[in-house]
Amino acid sequence: MKHLIRLFFAFFLALTLLTAVGCASTQKQEGTGEYVDDSVITSKVKAAILEEPNLNSAEINVETFKGEVQLSGFVSSRADINKAVAVARGVKGVNSVKNDMRLK
Repeated sequence: MKHLIRLFFAFFLALTLLTAVGCASTQKQEGTGEYVDDSVITSKVKAAILEEPNLNSAEINVETFKGEVQLSGFVSSRADINKAVAVARGVKGVNSVKNDMRLK
């Protein structure tokens, strides 16, 4: 019986370690917690851009990876680009903003 308990414990420990390693982040892949955090940041940035009356939020795409926000899409003026970047930088949790927006 003791042997069976030890075997069960070893199996449970191995399964726990494999699960933890599978959810860990790497340099090019997010962990589960980071993915959730980035989804929240993306939503907050989109909401902040939507609240700006001069920005056409439908044409600005927002993606986040490990706290770095990437803005892409098309805007009408350089002032719109600068405003969108400033709005994104003002959101809590944003580490940096990469601007890939283009003028139409």
